[in-house]
Amino acid sequence: QVQLVESGGGLVQAGGSLGLACAVSINVVSATVMGWYRQAPGKQRESVATINRGGSTNYADSVKGRFTISRDIGKNTIYLQMNSLKPEDTAVYYCKATFSSTGYWGQGTQVTVSS
Repeated sequence: QVQLVESGGGLVQAGGSLGLACAVSINVVSATVMGWYRQAPGKQRESVATINRGGSTNYADSVKGRFTISRDIGKNTIYLQMNSLKPEDTAVYYCKATFSSTGYWGQGTQVTVSS
C-alpha cells in the first residue's frame, strides 16, 4: 500500500504564494506519474500538474506560468510551488501516485485564496 501525505495548504491573499509538499512512502520514480490534482466545491477533480518517471512535466492551462511541480527523489517528496494565486485556485489539493493501472491518493490539503 502506497501512502501519500500532503502538507502546506492554508489561506493566502490573491497574488500571494504557497508551497505544497507530498511525502510518499515509496521512491517517487517508481510510480509512472506523480501529480497534483484539485477539487473545488461543486466541481470535478482536475489535474493541476504532473511529473512522470523521466522528469517531464505537464500543467493545466489555467496554472501554466504560475505553478511549478518538482520532486526530491532522495526525500521521496514532490512539491507544488504556487505563485500569483487567484481566488479560482481555491480547492482541496490532492497528491496522487499512478502506476500502470492503479492510483493512490493522499488525504488532501485545503488551499484558500481570498480576493
